[in-house]
Amino acid sequence: MGKFLLVEDDESLGSTLQERLQLKGYEITWAKDLKQALTLFKKGPYDLVLLDVGLPDGSGFDFAKEVKNKSRTPMIFITAMSSAQYRLKGYELGAEEFIPKPFHLQELFLRIQHVLQNHGAKKKIKCHDLIIDFESMAVISKDGKKESIPTRDIQLLEKLINSSPRVVSRDELLDSLWGEDKNPTNRTIDNIVVRLRSVLHDDGQLIKSVRGIGYQWLGETQSTNE
Repeated sequence: MGKFLLVEDDESLGSTLQERLQLKGYEITWAKDLKQALTLFKKGPYDLVLLDVGLPDGSGFDFAKEVKNKSRTPMIFITAMSSAQYRLKGYELGAEEFIPKPFHLQELFLRIQHVLQNHGAKKKIKCHDLIIDFESMAVISKDGKKESIPTRDIQLLEKLINSSPRVVSRDELLDSLWGEDKNPTNRTIDNIVVRLRSVLHDDGQLIKSVRGIGYQWLGETQSTNE
């Protein structure tokens, strides 16, 4: 049903979560600190990461940055550090859910189902004669040619598609993809769009530039199992 990486230093909670999730049919790999989590993550892939913020040798936020930069694995934070500041930081780093401790196990199970359903539904979509494969981060042409897309490029494309028909500002795209790292600029976003248009063979009919604001996805898409 799914392979999860659980990052939790609390022995009692970690053991309970591992046991109950395994009873639900999930395969659980349990890391008890940041160093172990980083090592186990490299042995993935995983369908979901469940992680705490406060770890004995670092922060779950640091681990989330690694996940976001190297994969599209969805993340759920489970933490006692649940102030608005921490929640916003978690969402900036790509968290799908932010669950404060203590929590009800049934609530966690329902949120896990919700995240997996949403994530799985958008693994592949069809746009005209192209297949956009978010899982393998590639665009596949009608003749089967596969062209890889860098991680942040595919993340930006996914953000535009999921936000359609809303126009997404450059600032929102920067916050969504880089969080607190302010080194990238609006020009960085524009360069990504240029690359996406090239791989999608788009002359502006799919990704529309809205002057002074940002970008809007206009393409018609449908889920596919191809």
